[in-house]
Amino acid sequence: MPYGPIPSTAAPSKVPASRRPLTTAQPPPGLRRRAARALRHASPALLAYAAVRTLGLLVFVPWAHDERRSVRHLLMASWDCDWYLKIASNGYAHTLGTAYDANNLAFFPLYPLLVRAGDALLPGLPRGAAGLGVSLLCSFLAAWGVFAVGDRLYGRRAGIFLAMLWGSLPVALVQWMGYTESLFTALTAWSLYAVLSGRWLWAGSLAALAGLTRPTGVALAAAVSVTALLALRRGFSARPLLGALLAPLGWLTYVTWVGLRLGRWDGYFAVQKLWHNKWDGGVETVRRMQALFVTERPALFYAMVTAVLLGSVVLYVLSAADRQPLPLLLFTGLLLLIVLGSSGVYFPRARFLLPGFPLLLPLAAALARARTTVAATVLTAAAFGSAVFGGHMLLGWHGPP
Repeated sequence: MPYGPIPSTAAPSKVPASRRPLTTAQPPPGLRRRAARALRHASPALLAYAAVRTLGLLVFVPWAHDERRSVRHLLMASWDCDWYLKIASNGYAHTLGTAYDANNLAFFPLYPLLVRAGDALLPGLPRGAAGLGVSLLCSFLAAWGVFAVGDRLYGRRAGIFLAMLWGSLPVALVQWMGYTESLFTALTAWSLYAVLSGRWLWAGSLAALAGLTRPTGVALAAAVSVTALLALRRGFSARPLLGALLAPLGWLTYVTWVGLRLGRWDGYFAVQKLWHNKWDGGVETVRRMQALFVTERPALFYAMVTAVLLGSVVLYVLSAADRQPLPLLLFTGLLLLIVLGSSGVYFPRARFLLPGFPLLLPLAAALARARTTVAATVLTAAAFGSAVFGGHMLLGWHGPP
């Protein structure tokens, strides 16, 4: 598999004629017309994604009412949602402090900035409504981007299944909560699609925004920058170079800003230590897995998280064997290294892997080749499993997702 963008002529049988690049002799249609055509092409994936996540709500909402729990609070203002809402309202801490799990500088700024903008544009909304609105919108942008990557690599059917699988992950309910996963996945999917299609400035800019959204934005930045620099081997061009330089700017800017705010070069990493986060190469992860299944009886949520982590490693091996494009393998590989190699808390790690949608490509491609009845059975089971696990995550598991 060559490094850099995948030419649109590499697999003509998988790319519909309506989506092949226009020749110079044919004037391109207007932006609105192209967007409408792309939306029509992606509409089955978006509708399928909406159906999967709506099923999750249809299971979760009556379950929450049965438990006499507030649906609005759980989706809009619980756990990390509350941290982001407080940052949007009051800003960031000025000092490091010594309390564990208490410094809000650990949370990156793009999502709370969008929440603040939503509150300013639509005053009078209930607390957290703007954040939930941002997540809902971004979840569909993410599903669209996920479909676009799958469609480009394996065809439309695989793209639709990929979007459905992403919406059917065990912790996918988080996609419709006041969390950053939907925003980050949207930026990641479209940045990777831009790399695959050779749009280096878009790829670098979106990666920079992702770097302002979550700490794991550094994995996307590295994937984009390395691929762009390798593309220069075929001949110098300013666009790949600019894309490579843009990609890490968001992550570096926030980490540098935290250091300046706290008056120490390692300020951000000092904050992370107060959240028990450091990279130990996976020692704590292995210890925790061993404790869960050897010396303890694991809770259902812990068992599910462990299954997701182990399954993700298997899917990465399958992705590498399938010779996925370099930027996808780089991103998911680095994401896995960060998540598995951290000594931080164990239970959110399935959520941390939500943006790693390229790991699902081997499953989506296999379902695309399978009979319709087999694919329908697998996807239906995944959707119902996600609905049940999502409800358990917020109602049965008494901790953050």
